[in-house]
Amino acid sequence: MEPEITKRYNDQILDEAIRRFDIPEDQIMLLDGFESYIYEFERDDTAYILRVGHSLRRTVDLIRGEVDWINYLSAGGAGVSHAITSSRGELVEAIDDDHGGQFLVTAFEKAPGRPSWKVEWSPALYQTYGKLMGRIHALSKTYTPTDPAWRRQEWNDPANLDVLRWLPESEPKLSERFRQIHAYLETLPHDSESYGLIHQDAHPGNFFVDDAGRITLFDFDDCVYGWYVYDIAMVVFYMIVVDDDPVGLLRSFWPPFWSGYCEENALDSKWLAEIPHFMKLREVDNYALLHRSYGDLETIDPEENGWVTAFLRDRKRRIEENVPLVDFDFT
Repeated sequence: MEPEITKRYNDQILDEAIRRFDIPEDQIMLLDGFESYIYEFERDDTAYILRVGHSLRRTVDLIRGEVDWINYLSAGGAGVSHAITSSRGELVEAIDDDHGGQFLVTAFEKAPGRPSWKVEWSPALYQTYGKLMGRIHALSKTYTPTDPAWRRQEWNDPANLDVLRWLPESEPKLSERFRQIHAYLETLPHDSESYGLIHQDAHPGNFFVDDAGRITLFDFDDCVYGWYVYDIAMVVFYMIVVDDDPVGLLRSFWPPFWSGYCEENALDSKWLAEIPHFMKLREVDNYALLHRSYGDLETIDPEENGWVTAFLRDRKRRIEENVPLVDFDFT
């Protein structure tokens, strides 16, 4: 969470959000949140998620674009958490923070099922994962924002990708590596079959799985216009980045995932050769964001931040020397 947003947040903001979404005061509880305040609440025996973000991160129109796309995907049969309206019929409620900004409040149906780490992974689930991503990309090809002002950012907009801002001056080699990756990716072509609105963060922590093996994806806060293979690369990245045997995992994961994807969307397989480049982009981006969140990376407590500690292990050297995340031929 950006420190300035934390400074501006208070109980009065939450009380107003509760009022606008007609939430019983005894039916709401705080969940974890990295970029926004996330709550779960119940109303009429149905579970929902309330998200309180801030205009320092996203404008009202960007949030409207996010929920517009989510509900388009839901209407098209993709497994996503549908956005609901407030008591005034608004998908996004803006609450002034008395400092010249606004807290932006949205609510969603809670995804059914359990977190992915509580289920047993199988080839069938890998295939379902691929089908979901393929369905989202197929629908993106026909999506146009309801209002042109709601168009989401491009992948390299500084509001989405601001690596050089957060990398300290003591990390010049990482900054140079980022510039090289960024320059290469900017040479890739944009066309309607390969480039469109993507989730950008569809890792297993952002979906639940129900008893029938259906996946429901949520947390579309980072959705941007980018290459569909970028979305696929982010799935692969988070599946393997801290795994002890990434090649072994990919041998099990990739064939059913890609098979499922191809059932729902046609993407030229030549794009799969770009997966390592997009994974390297996320490596350095994550490294920079950890500097933003923690400052001195040497002070991170491994017991409180196990995933972060595992990610950072030998990460600086691997980025500087351009070591591939994994030696695997996706094509």
